Amino acid sequence: MALRVVFMSSAYSAASKTLVRCMATQGASKNVGFIGLGNMGGHMASNLMKHGHKLHVYDISKPACDNLQAKGATVYNCTKELARKSDFVITMLPNNDIVSETYHTMAADGVNKDTIFIDSSTIDPNVVKAIQKMISGKGARFVDAPVSGGVPGAEQATLTFMVGGTEAEYQAVKGLLECMGKRITHCGNYGMGQAAKLCNNMMLAISMIGVSEAMNLAIRLGLNPQTFAEIINSSTGRCWASELYNPVPGITPTAPANNEYKGGFSTDLITKDLGLASGVATSSNTPIPLGAMAHQIYRTLKAKGLGNKDFSIVYDFMKNEKNN
Repeated sequence: MALRVVFMSSAYSAASKTLVRCMATQGASKNVGFIGLGNMGGHMASNLMKHGHKLHVYDISKPACDNLQAKGATVYNCTKELARKSDFVITMLPNNDIVSETYHTMAADGVNKDTIFIDSSTIDPNVVKAIQKMISGKGARFVDAPVSGGVPGAEQATLTFMVGGTEAEYQAVKGLLECMGKRITHCGNYGMGQAAKLCNNMMLAISMIGVSEAMNLAIRLGLNPQTFAEIINSSTGRCWASELYNPVPGITPTAPANNEYKGGFSTDLITKDLGLASGVATSSNTPIPLGAMAHQIYRTLKAKGLGNKDFSIVYDFMKNEKNN
């Protein structure tokens, strides 16, 4: 029987196109395990459910699990059982140690050989390679697929995924990732997704500090902050931090700067990522003078008790500093 598709409107939404692409690429609804339901992971898991996938979730936070359960997800208190019930398992976790421990615990008694494991955390490429070796040794597949786009990108399903793995593995996960992201890029073999992410996040930290410095100087010189922001965003200084995540309150309505720098991408996490970038720069004998300076600035913010604040709070810190 021929399939009839009727378009009710020429204004076919981008969200609908994404849904069709996701389901056409990936086929029928899949059982997807999701471990790590924080600021990013919770939205990513929700978007998978919107595309018809059955979610099996785990997090140490009961409210985070309850939120997904209310949307129809099944909550587990054991990652081994979650993995056994899943065609794909996605992890979105804070650091090297937690990711490594989670995978070793989850795979301790073996894994389903048909399951594909996807780590979207930001970790050391060498940790990725070790986990991939362990998972492949048990007969299953593993790729690294860290993300960029922040909480807004996770919420709106416009994330960029940087995938490390074989071409066949990239093709196997691409359709699923398209349910959560707008751009899915194959970066190369295992660990290359993380390499791309660490370089990107180093650039993000540097640009956020640059925007904060420039905005602070302009305001002290007497410029209206809104006027100067408009100038930056129509000139050569334009970047993501200035346009979509401006650190000055009142400029970008959705930015954490308008909510006392709560939520978003924490200072703790950007500091961790800069530390990872410093480590791989040392091992590859690569000079990163601005990256090293950015790392020191964010370490200072952490030392001042601002680790749980969004990383754009660097502007607020600079605003209160004086050139001695």
